[in-house]
Amino acid sequence: MVKHVVTFKLSGSAEERLDTARRFKAALLALPGKIEVLKCIEVGINENPNEEWDVALIASLPTMDDVATYAKHPAHVEATTIIANSKVARACVDYEI
Repeated sequence: MVKHVVTFKLSGSAEERLDTARRFKAALLALPGKIEVLKCIEVGINENPNEEWDVALIASLPTMDDVATYAKHPAHVEATTIIANSKVARACVDYEI
């Protein structure tokens, strides 16, 4: 099993970032029903005003090949368009458990 951990930093006002983060979260949480290799996903919106990152996700997939399948899936690509214009930074760690 692979854990796919990603964080995103968004641009805009606090209200704009929160709105984008909420829409992105909703789209991501709908993915397990659309992408067979995606076993589960958690998405959190940062509530700590002392931190700079806005969204974090943790997904579980069977293999590293499945991470690539998930990344290229049309439903995932569509979800990423929500943050395309406001994404300032992205960090990712994939590890096997």
